[in-house]
Amino acid sequence: MPSKFIAAGLALAALAAPASARPVSYAGGWTVMQDNNGMYSSLHLHYSPTATDSIGLYTENNWDMDTVFTGLQYNRLVKRWNAPKSQGNLYLKLGAGAADPYDGGGQRAAGLAGLAADWETRRVFVSYDVRARDYGTDQSVSHAARFGLAPYVAGYGDLHTWAMLQVEHHPEADNPVQVTPLLRLFTGPVLVEAGYTLEEDRFLLNWIYRF
Repeated sequence: MPSKFIAAGLALAALAAPASARPVSYAGGWTVMQDNNGMYSSLHLHYSPTATDSIGLYTENNWDMDTVFTGLQYNRLVKRWNAPKSQGNLYLKLGAGAADPYDGGGQRAAGLAGLAADWETRRVFVSYDVRARDYGTDQSVSHAARFGLAPYVAGYGDLHTWAMLQVEHHPEADNPVQVTPLLRLFTGPVLVEAGYTLEEDRFLLNWIYRF
């Protein structure tokens, strides 16, 4: 491969790495990720011993399933596609721990598994995420897809802005299909997302910090 294509791919990876909620950081890096919406609130603190693996604590207060899950989650970068002007990624997520139902029925062994894929240029972003949960007495499979556009191309270290549309499918919910317009802002190690889910009349707030 010509050296100019390798250099372009590495440059794109450096510019894009802070831009998404990817579950694997650089080797030796720590990440704190928090998601908040009307169905659950989660916190994921993980360490990346390599550029393709991370492991850490994951806890989720799932109001839709009336359960609190606490355990370990392992994330694996299965495949990365670098091109001169784009990058794609495929991730595997596996978790194991205990579920504590709201009704006080006692802790139960629980687990989760998921796949996440994304593709982006410096102006366009698309992603798809599927996650299966088995929290003892309750199971679910959810899907989420996103499409985003950057109104301007920011330099490395500058404030990056993305306007995004998220579409989720939760088969067990009162409103199985949910649409959320959101705004993503990030600079350096900090990323913040804020949006509003139309069907549920609720706000979305996510943030990430890498160190």
